[in-house]
Amino acid sequence: MKFVVACYGTRGDVEPSAAVGRELLRRGHDVQMAVPPDLVGFIESLGLPTAAYGPDLQAILDAHRNFYTFVFRNFWKFREVSRLSREAWEPRLACWDEMSTTLTSLADGADLLFTGLVFEEVAANVAEYRGIPLATLHYFPLRPNGQLLPFLPAPLGRIAMTAQQWLTWRGTKKTEDVQRRKLGLPKATHPSSRRIYQRGSLEIQAYDEVCFPRLAAEWSKFDGQRPFVGALTLDMPTDADEDVASWIAAGKPPIFFGFGSMAVESAVDTLAMISNACAELGERAVVCAAGTDFTRVPVPDHVKVVPAVNYAATFPACRAVVHHGGAGTTAASLRAGVPTLILSTDLDQTLWGVRVKRLKVGAARRFSTTNQKSLTEDLRRILAPEYAAQAREIATRMTKPEVSVAAAADLLESFVRRAGC
Repeated sequence: MKFVVACYGTRGDVEPSAAVGRELLRRGHDVQMAVPPDLVGFIESLGLPTAAYGPDLQAILDAHRNFYTFVFRNFWKFREVSRLSREAWEPRLACWDEMSTTLTSLADGADLLFTGLVFEEVAANVAEYRGIPLATLHYFPLRPNGQLLPFLPAPLGRIAMTAQQWLTWRGTKKTEDVQRRKLGLPKATHPSSRRIYQRGSLEIQAYDEVCFPRLAAEWSKFDGQRPFVGALTLDMPTDADEDVASWIAAGKPPIFFGFGSMAVESAVDTLAMISNACAELGERAVVCAAGTDFTRVPVPDHVKVVPAVNYAATFPACRAVVHHGGAGTTAASLRAGVPTLILSTDLDQTLWGVRVKRLKVGAARRFSTTNQKSLTEDLRRILAPEYAAQAREIATRMTKPEVSVAAAADLLESFVRRAGC
């Protein structure tokens, strides 16, 4: 079988799809990846044929961060919110046509097109044009449901999500209509999510049911179209793992801090906040730099800064995990059975923070409102024995990474076979 796997976004967005692509390649299939130019080298290092897909990621990340940081603090300043929203969306819309061209070429002769969340619409239109099955990968419940927004009654939650999808579609409709016209497809009359469902596409849910305990029952009417497989990860070792393990073993189990691919505004202030909060609590800290440059920041003895670590190896050796709330990092902390503090910078990260609180395994707040005092108080709270006990219990109910990847690959193979019948 020939699979084309298209995914755009940060490493956290791309890694779940890459994990499935690697498994399909291991099973002897022809796999072609399409990822942002910044991540081509990383995906090629996995042995996967890879094409550049869309623009460099950094400009989009910066505009995205500026928009959500401002909205959380100044949501009533409509004119400025509107300007920043345009700056966040315009780079995406500008590359739509180029991405369609790239994907149309790659999908020639493919048996299935597999896409991530970002630019799902582009891939859906290409799959329709090529007449091939489409499968999507969701690492949180993207489709309207009554479980994602627990602060609203279920019917209102579904209405709110449906309205949000409609508004998003209206904002991209002109650009999508241009793509569909060039592909010889009729103009769309409703959002892509509805069209994807109506085509009978497979919508893999790459997170655990324990995070949304009533969602499987709510979606049972879709007759297996939205299967849950658990979080997907490459679970790759890093050059720093041995050094980090040695440092952890030499003293009290530390608290882990990591903020993903999106750089924090001030590396100096962030490290000082972490260092001072941990010193006040008598704790050590491992800080994963990832997208932030800490190289010129003085590091005290009770703190260790590393460029990257294997979460599966490091998290279980820590007392707690503090992170931005990315879907993959959240799943890794839940699997590790340690308390979690989410300091979110984006809307989907905020929603994962709500999940952590509802599972009673940790706490959450926006990173933009976090200071040394609040961090100290939040850490003191989640280090209480009851959080550790609940985290260990939830860990027993999480799907193991290798089981998740195998299940996703099985679903894709079966979906192609059914489509060919």
